Amino acid sequence: MLRCVIAAVAVAVTLAAGSGPSAAATAQQEKMKTCNADATGQGLKGDARKAFMNGCLSNKPAAEPAKPPTAQQDKMKKCNADAVGKTGDERKTFMSNCLKN
Repeated sequence: MLRCVIAAVAVAVTLAAGSGPSAAATAQQEKMKTCNADATGQGLKGDARKAFMNGCLSNKPAAEPAKPPTAQQDKMKKCNADAVGKTGDERKTFMSNCLKN
């Protein structure tokens, strides 16, 4: 009698363990299909597609697209490039005057 109970428990555990991974694999496969269809629908290719798929499959929210630099950021970039070779107080004065204009 005890052997029958042990055998029944072993069969139940085996069936439960066997159904778990296949159900998880199916859910992952469905998620992959959905993400793939979304990426195709958006016309994504290369690195953009790879980034989209990575985010989609990991349940992370989509990153916002990069915003174009503001006028002040553009000005800072230009002044910084023009200040190459200047150091110390000379650079500080140049940057100050450049950013004011």
